[in-house]
Amino acid sequence: MDQLEAMRMFVRVVDSGSFSAVAREAGIGQPAVSKQIAALEARLGAQLLRRTSRSLSVTEAGQDFYESAVRLTDDLETAVSRVGRGQINPGGLVRVTVAPVFGRVHLLPRLGEFFARFPEIVVEMVVTDRTVDLVQEGVDVAIHNGPLTDSTLVARKIAATPVVTVATPEYLKRHGEPRSPSDLDGHECITFVSGGAAWPWRFKGKSGEIVHQPKGRLRTNDAEQIRAAVLAGLGLSHTPGWLFTREIASGEVRRILKKYERDPLPISAVHPGGRRLATKVRVFVDFLAEVFAAEPSLRLHQRGRK
Repeated sequence: MDQLEAMRMFVRVVDSGSFSAVAREAGIGQPAVSKQIAALEARLGAQLLRRTSRSLSVTEAGQDFYESAVRLTDDLETAVSRVGRGQINPGGLVRVTVAPVFGRVHLLPRLGEFFARFPEIVVEMVVTDRTVDLVQEGVDVAIHNGPLTDSTLVARKIAATPVVTVATPEYLKRHGEPRSPSDLDGHECITFVSGGAAWPWRFKGKSGEIVHQPKGRLRTNDAEQIRAAVLAGLGLSHTPGWLFTREIASGEVRRILKKYERDPLPISAVHPGGRRLATKVRVFVDFLAEVFAAEPSLRLHQRGRK
């Protein structure tokens, strides 16, 4: 038995609460995971997990061993990364969940540089717009847009994005440019919908928040379609600025109603609380924070009004 690998597998089983989840993550059968844990228990002479057909729980001995195993495996990974010329690259699999368009536009183009720095790390992208249970689904870190509501998670702000109202110059030439949120009533608004309800557009006014209920002939729950519709000149949209970073810079779309923009939304790297971040995950998050800081449309401490 590879005792270190068995310890790592035990930690993952406790974190996820599932033998099958760990088996899927490792690409092996569930019986192989059970066999590893059973061998570890035999080696220690103690029961670590209570298993029934419907539940899995950690024994008192198992909880004590789990805390030690987390420290040992993380300390070993950290020590290995410092050997040699002072910095041997960490390795292993980092599972990242990210929204589809943000991943395509802002993560994938930067991974080449990351892999050049850390050739032993494998990145698996879990692409989805839904909220993911990071522990249950074995995800190391989530790239999250907006405020965080789950207090059991730890968030590090790595970027920020303004919420912008945009349209093509051609659309604005045909229909005129709105000068205030009240002018939007006469315009085609391309609207994001969730659960059948259109998301309102929110602005900052002199006396407080201004809420506009957009109206238009195109509604969609897909950010890529909103992007394509704006570029096709079908109307205005109100979106995170990262969706149109290059087009705003080139002039292909115009950013309007700037003085009514709210404070920027945070973009955070989110991970489960209660344990230290593995070195392979930490260097991935550090890398994203570094490259986003060099991108004017994503760097932190942006001003809401332009």
